[in-house]
Amino acid sequence: PVQFELNGRQDEVSAAGTLLDALSETLDVRAIKDGCSTQGQCGCCTVWVDGQARVSCVTPVVRVRGRSVTTIEGLDDADVWATSFCDRGGSQCGFCTPGIVMRAAALTPEQRSSPDAVGRALLAHLCRCTGWQPVVDSIVHVGEPTGREHTPDASARRALLEGAVGQSTGVEVALGRGGFADDTAPADSLVAVRHADGGWVVGESLQAAREASGKVQGRRTTAPLTWPVELPGGEWVRTLRTTWVEPGYLEPDASWCLPGGTPRSARGNGGAFGGKESGAIEAVARRLADEHGRAVRVLSTREDVVLHGPKRPPIGAGIRPDGSGVVRVVRTDGVADAIRSVAPTLEVVEVDLDGPPTSTAVRGAGWVEAAVLSAALQEGPWYTVRGPNGATAEASVADGSVAIRVECGRPLDRVVLGSYCVGAAHMALGWVTSEGLSIDAAGIPLDLTIRSFGILRAVDTPAISVDIVESTTEPVNGSDAVFAAVAAAAWARSGWAPDWPTAH
Repeated sequence: PVQFELNGRQDEVSAAGTLLDALSETLDVRAIKDGCSTQGQCGCCTVWVDGQARVSCVTPVVRVRGRSVTTIEGLDDADVWATSFCDRGGSQCGFCTPGIVMRAAALTPEQRSSPDAVGRALLAHLCRCTGWQPVVDSIVHVGEPTGREHTPDASARRALLEGAVGQSTGVEVALGRGGFADDTAPADSLVAVRHADGGWVVGESLQAAREASGKVQGRRTTAPLTWPVELPGGEWVRTLRTTWVEPGYLEPDASWCLPGGTPRSARGNGGAFGGKESGAIEAVARRLADEHGRAVRVLSTREDVVLHGPKRPPIGAGIRPDGSGVVRVVRTDGVADAIRSVAPTLEVVEVDLDGPPTSTAVRGAGWVEAAVLSAALQEGPWYTVRGPNGATAEASVADGSVAIRVECGRPLDRVVLGSYCVGAAHMALGWVTSEGLSIDAAGIPLDLTIRSFGILRAVDTPAISVDIVESTTEPVNGSDAVFAAVAAAAWARSGWAPDWPTAH
């Protein structure tokens, strides 16, 4: 057995496995998370070992024998950190936040006060929701009052509009208590993971299920990106081809269910940008619970998410100066209607090809691409998009900065809305410049690790300013329009490079 001190008390665990396994599976410490399937790539499981930040998923538990381990539950000023992240919009779904807080709290006051030093420290972490800037601000200004008047009902309503799923917005989110599905599973649940042959195996513990799965987790290839949809023939003022991209949300899909019960939603504290709409994993949890007569936790790996999760359909498109044109797009339910909702003059041609599943539930899929094509006819440097819900966003991208104006009805909560808009800008910049997913000839994703998707790091993200226009109209989602407007402005900045990502 391995004995160590955890948050000031002595504990003992088996010598097998990682520190993350010991903490989350044996000692029921739920604040730390696993976003990369124990490959040391996301930072969500960061803890302190003798006061130094360590990624627990790649730390063998035997390494902490006789040492002191601290998680966010044992951090003396955790409430101060949580308040800073809440008041500055540094945490949306909150899956990555406890690990980020532990990394930040290990910095010296001098390091903590420098945005550049904070950005370098965050190289060990990934965040998909916030766009990094609110995270950096939350760290640099921790302990400083903001004067924010936090109205939980208004904050929750704005988060629901932006994320399409009910979401906690209080200080508990930064502490890892946002309500993720697996955090609430009964302690005596069986554990199910996907087998190498595609089925599901069930074990008395996560370790037992993994051993029975026959899987070797994840890989990153050197295979080049491909642009699967050919451009339409014709004379065009602008052409655009997009490749496959991964939504890249941090929490791998998870659910649990009691026999005869209602499965816990995989969208526990966030909509994952539409990537968790299918409900497939909930159905598996219900089926396995009924078969075994016990509660069953069903856990996806990062590899599972990439192979089986929905993607936005790639396009090949051309547009004429009068706004007419042709969009060739991977056949997807509802995509033609989505495109026509903002650009009725574009002809839509759906094409069949081998590849991952696609869905229009993924953030603005279809209409955003159409809006970007239409915005490409504007003069700039500001590019304006009006979403199908009536929200309007303008964006300008220059060296080292992105400026945004958004009008989406009553703001409700400017901090929450601003955080979502910065996050949307970050996602748009990555989509245009760096993100892509290699697919083989049979249409199967090859890049299966979270660091292989091209998501922009904190040090790569320019300064982003958001001007929220006051309005008295009914509030609507605004960050999707921001996503489209920033994508158009970033495309312009590239010189209208015909293939995304432009830095391939």
